[in-house]
Amino acid sequence: MKKSLLSALRALRPTIRRFADERNGAVAILMGLTVPVFAGLLGLVVQQALAYRTRQALQNSTALAALAAAQDLPNSTAASTAQKYGSAAGGLNILNGFTVSSTAQLKCLTSTGVPCAPPTNANAILVTQSTQAPLIFGGLFGKTTTTISASALAGAGGGSRSGGGGAGLDIMLVLDTTASMNSSDAACSISGATRLGCALGGARTLVQSFDPSVVHVGLMVFPGITSSTVSNDYDCSTSTPTIVKYNASPAPVYQIIPFSSDYKTSATSSLNTSSNLVRALQGGGSGCAQGLSAVGGVGTYYADAITAAQNALLSTSAPARPYAQKAIILLSDGDAGATSSNVGTSKYPSQCHQGITAAQTATRQGITVYTAAYGAPTGATPSSCSTDTASPISACSAMQQMASKPSTFFSVGTAGSCTSTVNGVTSDLVKIFTQISTSLTTPRLLSLNTQ
Repeated sequence: MKKSLLSALRALRPTIRRFADERNGAVAILMGLTVPVFAGLLGLVVQQALAYRTRQALQNSTALAALAAAQDLPNSTAASTAQKYGSAAGGLNILNGFTVSSTAQLKCLTSTGVPCAPPTNANAILVTQSTQAPLIFGGLFGKTTTTISASALAGAGGGSRSGGGGAGLDIMLVLDTTASMNSSDAACSISGATRLGCALGGARTLVQSFDPSVVHVGLMVFPGITSSTVSNDYDCSTSTPTIVKYNASPAPVYQIIPFSSDYKTSATSSLNTSSNLVRALQGGGSGCAQGLSAVGGVGTYYADAITAAQNALLSTSAPARPYAQKAIILLSDGDAGATSSNVGTSKYPSQCHQGITAAQTATRQGITVYTAAYGAPTGATPSSCSTDTASPISACSAMQQMASKPSTFFSVGTAGSCTSTVNGVTSDLVKIFTQISTSLTTPRLLSLNTQ
C-alpha cells in the first residue's frame, strides 16, 4: 500500500512541477488580491482629501462669520450677523451639498484691552459651525458620516491696520480751546491738570497707539486764529496765538497741524518730541514751554471747524490721502452759543443744530465722526444750546447726534450726567481717548483660549 502511494506521488510530480512553473494563474491571483487593497487605499485618500477640503472651507467660513459679527459688537445684532455670513441655511457662504449648523456666543474678554460695553456687555464673539461629511467606506464599519467642526473667536477691536491699498487712516482731531477749558479737572488721571491739559494728555495717549506708517493725524482747534500766529501753538515759545471772531475776514484758521506721520518713528517707538503735532499736544522735549492754549474770548461755535475738517479729509492733494479711511474726533462740551457779534447774524440761530448738520454731512461723505462730550449739559434751552430756540436741544444730545453712530459717541462726566448708550460714561478723559484708540482698530481673530 505504501509502495503504491509513493508510486502515485512520483507519477504526479511532473504535473505538480508544471503547475508551479505556470505564472499566468499566479498573476491573476495576485491581482485579485491587490486590486481591492489599492482601491481601498485610493478611496481612503479621496475620503481624507474631501474631509480636509470640507474642514478648510468650514474654518474659513467660520472665521469670516466671526470677523463680520465682531464689527457689530457690542450691539445685539452681532449674533445675527454671524449667522448671515456663515454656512448655515440662509447664510452667504453656503457649502454646496452640506447641511451646516451654527452657534454664536458673546463673550467679555479681560485681556484684550477692549471694554465690554452695553447693550450686550460683550467685546468678542465665538462662532462654531459643524456639518456631517460622508465616509466612502464607512458602511463597512457601520458609520456612513463623520462630524466636522470649526470654531473662531473674534475680538471687537485691537487689530492693526496694514498700509496701502485703501487701508490707511487719516484722522483730524478737532479740540475745543475756548476759555472754559482752563478750568481744573479733578477727575483727570493727570494730577493737577486743567481740562485742556487732560484733553492733550488723552490725545497724546491716542497718538501713541498709532502706527505712523498707516495712521496720519492732523489737528484743528476752535475758536480759529490768525494765520500768522498758528505756529505759536507748536513752536515751544511762550507766545499765544491771536484768536479771531468766527465771522472774521479773512476767515479764521482752524488747522494747526496738517496730516502728519512724524509723531513717531515706528509703530513701537515713543512719541517724537520734535514733531510739531506732539509739541502742539504739549509733549515736546525738555525746554519746550508751549503747546495748545485755551485763549478763548469769542464763545463756542464748532460747525465751521467740522466743515473745515471734512474739507481737509476729502482733499485730493497731499498730505491727505484719497485712498485712506477718514475720521474726525471732536472734543467739546457741545454747548454752542456764540454771540451774534462773534458769529454773525446769519449763523447765530440754532448753532448746535448747525454743528449736527455739518457732522452728518461729513458722515454721508464716508467720514466716521467720533464725539467726546466733555461735561456736556443735559438740559435743553436755556440750560444749553441757547440759540436753538426753534428746536430746543441739550448740548449732550447735540454731541450724540453729531457722532456717526451710537458706538462713536463717548462721554466724560459723572454717573447720571450725559451718558453714551453704548460706551457709558467715564470720569477720566484720558480713558476716553484710550477707548477711541481701540475703536479705531479693526476686529481681529483671537486664539480660542483667550480670556
